Amino acid sequence: METKTINEIQNEIIEELEPLEDWMDRYQVIIEYGKDLEEPNDEDKNLKNLIQGCQSRVWIVTEQRDGRLYFKADSDALIVKGIAAMLIRIVNGQKAEDIAKANLYIIEKLQLTQHLSPTRSNGLFAMIQHIKRVAIEMVTKQ
Repeated sequence: METKTINEIQNEIIEELEPLEDWMDRYQVIIEYGKDLEEPNDEDKNLKNLIQGCQSRVWIVTEQRDGRLYFKADSDALIVKGIAAMLIRIVNGQKAEDIAKANLYIIEKLQLTQHLSPTRSNGLFAMIQHIKRVAIEMVTKQ
């Protein structure tokens, strides 16, 4: 099965959310994304995997298999868990170098930061930084 590119997945999510003009409807869909998220086990919910800079607690666990990165995440806030699920949907199963150089234009296209509280926006960027940092570390190890 051909893996979709990061941009193809971003475009899919944009197509799902853009028609919803009411942000309460968009939030509901984003929260739904979180319900399908593969969560890390309790042992992985530790300080090493805790994302710094988020108001709520968010854990992102990364696994490398066959030159690709796979992520699991959880949060104690539903909207943040949904945002994490959306980010992971975009990067899950992608090559580290593709994640490292990816332009996550979905944030701007959907105007996410304008519709999230400043602390949630900071958390969103902290999650992106974490995912990119892990990918860059993997690339430099190769």
